[in-house]
Amino acid sequence: MSCGEHHETECSEVLDHLYEFLDHEMPDSDCTKFEVHFEECSPCLEKYGLEQAVKKLVKRCCGQDDVPADLRAKVMGRIDLIRSGQAVPDHELPVSADRPAEA
Repeated sequence: MSCGEHHETECSEVLDHLYEFLDHEMPDSDCTKFEVHFEECSPCLEKYGLEQAVKKLVKRCCGQDDVPADLRAKVMGRIDLIRSGQAVPDHELPVSADRPAEA
């Protein structure tokens, strides 16, 4: 997505890191760049608003479910691998006693 205008921070960069911004997982300097971009770019601001609304809806509907610590650790490990550019194994997470296998 691009609005066709030139911005200091490109639309593609903003959209590639939108969830990091939404989750407050980026440095303050990057957050400031994104906020400036949203002030200048209505298509990206609209996308941000939509993703923010979806995130709130998911939290409201599913936010009470506890995530098993081992599952969270495995997911975070995969995210770290992806962010570092390492190859990510293409296999299913093992089934635990708490989580039955899907048919």
